[in-house]
Amino acid sequence: MTMRDTIEAKLQAALAPGYLEEIDESANHSRGRETHFKVTLAADAFQGQRLLQRHRQVNAAVAQELSSSVHALAIHTFSMSEWRERGGQVSASPECAHGSS
Repeated sequence: MTMRDTIEAKLQAALAPGYLEEIDESANHSRGRETHFKVTLAADAFQGQRLLQRHRQVNAAVAQELSSSVHALAIHTFSMSEWRERGGQVSASPECAHGSS
């Protein structure tokens, strides 16, 4: 199972998102070692929550991976109504401060 698969499974189990996309951005940073990811989630569970609360839930779901092999996780969270209003658009991830580490 790839790290991407692991992240997906854990986020599905923890948040039951209506929309979930994981992108392995490692090739831009770490020579493809599965260390940099971008996740976009839309879930009813996020309705009425502040951004910090949402990110804490995502971080808690993948805490083991963040403490071991994942160096960076760009997180984009939306309630289902916010996701529909945005038309499924997400901004690009920021550049890694560590270059190709």
